[in-house]
Amino acid sequence: MSNLHVVFGTGPLGRSVMNALLRRGKTVRMVCRSGQMDEAPADVEVISGDLYNPSIVRQLTQGAAIAFQCAQPHYHEWPEKFPPLQAAIIEGLAGSGVKLVIGENIYMYGDVNGRPQTEDLPYNAHTRKGKVRAAMSEAALAAHRAGKVQISLGRGSDFFGPWVLGSSHGDRVFYPALAGKSASFAGKLDIPHTVTYIEDFGEALAILGEREEALGQVWHVPNDQPRISQREFANQVFAKIDKSPKVGAIGKTMLRIGGIFIPAARETVEMMYEFEKPFIVDSGKFEKAFGMKATPMSDAIAVTVAWYRSHPKSA
Repeated sequence: MSNLHVVFGTGPLGRSVMNALLRRGKTVRMVCRSGQMDEAPADVEVISGDLYNPSIVRQLTQGAAIAFQCAQPHYHEWPEKFPPLQAAIIEGLAGSGVKLVIGENIYMYGDVNGRPQTEDLPYNAHTRKGKVRAAMSEAALAAHRAGKVQISLGRGSDFFGPWVLGSSHGDRVFYPALAGKSASFAGKLDIPHTVTYIEDFGEALAILGEREEALGQVWHVPNDQPRISQREFANQVFAKIDKSPKVGAIGKTMLRIGGIFIPAARETVEMMYEFEKPFIVDSGKFEKAFGMKATPMSDAIAVTVAWYRSHPKSA
């Protein structure tokens, strides 16, 4: 197997995959439109590339063993831009022998009315972004079955961790907490809501790239304390910084108002069902198959707090 591994996207998920690959001694090429990446390790190649062009995708991955699809357009541009992006990546890899590992979320299942979410659930998305995710997953698995590309799919819940900012458990939680202000969440604070530590997501995708038995399947990546509530998460954050917890919640009305000026807030409204009922992601299949356990929540939060402290908001 070639030592070259190519990661599409330099956001938090792409970075976490990079970290997992570097721990394995792999040669890593990071690809994004700008060709720039803050704090990139000296031994990592960062190059620009138009991933909507299959020919460019093929050039960028020539001689590679595995490609990791962690790139995405802006949240409010998903319906128009996300499907052609991933379709171009799959087309560019077709027949090349390069395996593809795709990082996904949990939107395609839709509202499961609080049931734990497993990989065998039907795709019943009722939201625009959920339908986009469902169609993209189906297209990827169809490409695998047709023999175009060997593909595996890893799914995580809402992220937190280093470099994770615009997330339900990102900058609106950690920066205010460090400032002694109220951490802000969406929806109900006291119902279970599974969250994924971003470094665990990257490690899980790296494992999927290594294991032949992962191919052609969907895998939920490991999550610690999958039934933790947002309030409990906040309590652990404030405990790490030795401050008394302060927590607030934002509902649909405020998101709609914010959405007048902020596209991401407007796009969050349709996803509020995730925060109004228990949202539990079962990762037992992955843990049993590959023996990976998620980082303990306390440790993951400690690393995240340290990252936010070292990257102040004014920077």
